Order: sequence, then C-alpha cells, then structure tokens
Amino acid sequence: MNILCTNKKATFKYFLLKKIEAGLNLHGWEVKSIKLGHAQISESYITINENEAFLINSHLKVLSNTSDSDKVNSRRARKLLLNRRELINLSNEIKQNGYSIVPTKIYTKASLIKLEIALAKGKKTHDKRADIKNREWERSKDRILKKR
Repeated sequence: MNILCTNKKATFKYFLLKKIEAGLNLHGWEVKSIKLGHAQISESYITINENEAFLINSHLKVLSNTSDSDKVNSRRARKLLLNRRELINLSNEIKQNGYSIVPTKIYTKASLIKLEIALAKGKKTHDKRADIKNREWERSKDRILKKR
C-alpha cells in the first residue's frame, strides 16, 4: 500500500468513527496526476445522491501534457465505487445521526487507486483544544525521555 495523499485536517476537525475503502472513477490524466503526488483532498467532502456517492471539491493538478481537446476540470465531482449495502448504511447514518463522510487518504492497492473514507462526527472547539494539549504533552514527554 503506497499512500499518495492524506487529509490531515480530517482528524483535527472530526472524530473518525468508521473507515471504508472505496474505488474512484477517474480519467487517465487524473490517474497520472495522483500518482505524481498532485492531489489535494483537504477541503473535499462526500455526498450521496440517488444511491451514488461522489467526491466533491477535490483538486487534481492538470498536467502540461494533457490534451487540450479534452474538457479538463480539475475540481469535477468524481464518482466513488461502493457496494449498495455500504451506500445504504452510510446514507442511513447521515440521516439518522447527522454524521458526515470525509475522505482521509488516497493510496494504491494492487495497481488500483483507492480512497479511504470515514464516517465522522464534528468536533467542538474544546475537543480540539484537548487534542492539541495531548499532542503537545506527548511531544514534550518524548523530548524529556530522549535527553536521558
């Protein structure tokens, strides 16, 4: 598994409850752009419309060797490849509990590009402060132990 892109903001803004692997429906130039490391999913989110899931607002850099004849849109909605059962479960969780679906990372698995998505619950500001405090404590603890 080769991680190509991560969403560091997801763990800061949300409690990640359940992670799911999904395939992506991509064009050829998009695959090349992702494998070169030109993908950004930090501001993106996932919506479910008519039993289909879409990755919205993800940015893939358009390569210079991309044909101009293609109508290239770097921020188009990309369809996620999920089972019907997974889609139904995700849509029920969204409707009943008010959760969100956020992308966490893009990686390759057996020469296929996969997207890890997570069912997430939004954090309050005091939760974020507690996470920052714990992280700083862990860093200082590691520094102290490293000096000895």
